[in-house]
Amino acid sequence: MLIDLKLDGKTIIVVGGGSEGYRKTLNFVDSGARIWVISKEFSSGIQKLAEEKKIDLIKTELKDAIAFIESLNPKPDMFLAVTNDSKLNFELIKAAKFVGCMVYSVDNPVLSDFILPAVAHVGDVKIAVSTSGKSPAMAKALRERIERLIQPEDLLEIKLQSHIRSILKEKFPDSNVRGKMLNEILNNDNIKQVLKEGKLREAQELALKLIKKKETC
Repeated sequence: MLIDLKLDGKTIIVVGGGSEGYRKTLNFVDSGARIWVISKEFSSGIQKLAEEKKIDLIKTELKDAIAFIESLNPKPDMFLAVTNDSKLNFELIKAAKFVGCMVYSVDNPVLSDFILPAVAHVGDVKIAVSTSGKSPAMAKALRERIERLIQPEDLLEIKLQSHIRSILKEKFPDSNVRGKMLNEILNNDNIKQVLKEGKLREAQELALKLIKKKETC
């Protein structure tokens, strides 16, 4: 089961500043959460995210997992252990679980409360691909294949549908009518063609003509 959590205003701690920590952190940078990455060293990717003010860094070497978790005040909502030290990850996760954090361990899916799928990000589209932890490499390959399938006109269609939905809500209180209208716009050959040409404004005008035609019926 894949769930897109609402993390706006939540606190996430990622322990591990290497390449794996960077990949896992990327899953949360647009979530609205406050993200802290903790490590004695940081990859260039992690440092770039900090420079862009998307995350905060704490440079330190953790040796006592329990003392570290107990020192956190307030406790984070989500805790990720992604160091290359399996023993440290294990101790961190156990301690974080004890204080009620939702946890993820890069090398212990049994202890983890969730799995981080490979996520394709193309414009406003997010598609998660999970192999239930059985093959991260295959999940990545499938994600890249999906990203190649999404075309620029698909992203323009999303913008068009978002624009038209707000108009339809004002004009048609019946959700069934709105749904049929949106599908008609989605499948209209003329609108498809102008979107393929990158003409969003023209597509909006064509959609409005269809709506006006519906109003007069």
